[in-house]
Amino acid sequence: MNKVCKKLLVLMIVVMSCVGFMVGCGSGSSSTTSKTSSNDKAKDTLAAAKEKGVLTIASSNDAPFAFMDAKTNEFTGIDAEIITEVAKRLGINKVEMKQIPFENLLVELNNNTVDMVTDGMYVKDERKKLAKFTNIWYKEGEAIVIPQDSKLTSKDDLKNAVLGGQKGTAFLETAQKWQKDGLVQDVKVFASQAELMLAVNTGKVDACITDGMVAGYTLSQDSSLKLKILSPYKAEAAGMIAAAVRKNDTALADAVNEKIDEMKKDGTILKLLKKYGMNEDYLVSVEDGKTSDK
Repeated sequence: MNKVCKKLLVLMIVVMSCVGFMVGCGSGSSSTTSKTSSNDKAKDTLAAAKEKGVLTIASSNDAPFAFMDAKTNEFTGIDAEIITEVAKRLGINKVEMKQIPFENLLVELNNNTVDMVTDGMYVKDERKKLAKFTNIWYKEGEAIVIPQDSKLTSKDDLKNAVLGGQKGTAFLETAQKWQKDGLVQDVKVFASQAELMLAVNTGKVDACITDGMVAGYTLSQDSSLKLKILSPYKAEAAGMIAAAVRKNDTALADAVNEKIDEMKKDGTILKLLKKYGMNEDYLVSVEDGKTSDK
């Protein structure tokens, strides 16, 4: 009886050891699968976009930078046409836009829901902490939009005015600085370009500060807006426009930079700028367009 018990005990130990060994192998297999999955996710954005044949762009859908044309349902605008040409030259046949509020563009970029941000975004030191910027595409500045029958004739008149600005933009920061310096009576914040223009048109604010290129395009396209651009006025927040990619997307940034420089040299960038009402003054040379993360 004792011998039988001993044999059973030995058999149980052997079986448990085998089970333990198999479980160990199973864990090793899971670990390998996990690593493989991790490596797939780590594939650089450029390679993934080429493989899919699609580059996904984030924009707040503001004309004339990167927006969906309501009539044609096509992705269009100055930034849209530039990045579409860049993608084409990189062998990527399709560019898709994902609409995101302007203040969340870099957040979504770093959440890996899009490949790039191209939306008339100024290259600024605080933004460089969050993303890597490509070489400069072009430059431009702000404008003050007022009602057609406004009594405002110069920046000095804003001392007694309520000024509107769009959340997340460099222009809102300029307006808030003016308010702090006593150059503006008050500043109200709006979520989108459309809301901003409507606020001026309906008298919710006396004027608004916005992108000069956006203002000119919007007023030329929408006759229901009884607005005009304050003139004379010299832009104070002129900035450099570029696309943003994730900090570790060096391959994508380098590839885009190569094509942007190429498009400046062959006249493509200037041709597109002129299409959207800009001239040589907005063009930035290859040398002056170089950016860094510092």
